[in-house]
Amino acid sequence: MKYELQTQSIEWRVWRQFVAVADCLHFGRAAEQLHMTQPPLTQAIAGLERTLGVRLFDRTKRRVQLTAAGAGLLPAVREVLTRAAGLPALAQAAASGELGRLRLAFVSTVGFDLLPQWVRVFREQWPQVALELIEATGDVQMQLLAEDQIDAGFILHAPGFAPPGLSHWVISSEPMMVALPEAHPLAQFQSLRVRDVLDEPLVMFPRRILPSVYDAVFGLYHLGGRSPLVAQEAIQMQTIVNLVSAGLGLAWVPHSVRQFQRPGVVYRPLDVSRGLPVPSCETSLVWREGGEVPTLSRLIEFARAQ
Repeated sequence: MKYELQTQSIEWRVWRQFVAVADCLHFGRAAEQLHMTQPPLTQAIAGLERTLGVRLFDRTKRRVQLTAAGAGLLPAVREVLTRAAGLPALAQAAASGELGRLRLAFVSTVGFDLLPQWVRVFREQWPQVALELIEATGDVQMQLLAEDQIDAGFILHAPGFAPPGLSHWVISSEPMMVALPEAHPLAQFQSLRVRDVLDEPLVMFPRRILPSVYDAVFGLYHLGGRSPLVAQEAIQMQTIVNLVSAGLGLAWVPHSVRQFQRPGVVYRPLDVSRGLPVPSCETSLVWREGGEVPTLSRLIEFARAQ
């Protein structure tokens, strides 16, 4: 049978008095150390023994000694009191975001460049923050935020788009580029015009995943007098690039995705000086308005200093 030290009905003061008597093995000296008189101390220890149902000290006129029960209890009491003494510092660390939990969701594009560096440095600087990372598309992140299942999320969106009801901080902005099969005739060129790709079949993400980016790409086609020919839809950028390598079409991807090197796929930028404008996208950290937990504040402060 396991016995646990019960402290709910016993004041911390009494445990400290027990330790003082155990250290001094003399009620008078222990009382002096505790800045109290001896009778209340003697009464407190007697009351502790009655509560526990065991004798903690053997007392004679000449000496005081710990019983086996008292000696066995002493290390646990010391540990509890040490932990209790550290509670104010823990509370201050939690309030400042140096201790606690941070639940972060992220879209796959953030995982190519930004997120690995941030996570490594953040964990080195604040090892007492439990960092929970969840890969999720933008639509799923909105649901998780609404249900308070995450504290913040990294989302991809068109420039100027602000998710309603959320605070956000734009972290980066980048142009979009085209991923195309290595064997495609356009792959021989180092840069492309937008008009070069308007008639090509597309591997595209569903609108619900990235509605603002989806609309920006489709708006570009309409501006060029075309209707996009979507050959295949996929959710994750890695999957989209893999389908490009299979020859299903080309894809519009953020510039950072070029770091995902897939055999059979090449990435080409669009010449901004030749014809139609090139769409771009932004990555933002988003969180519930008024829902900025201390650990998230610490992350934002750290990230803005990078």
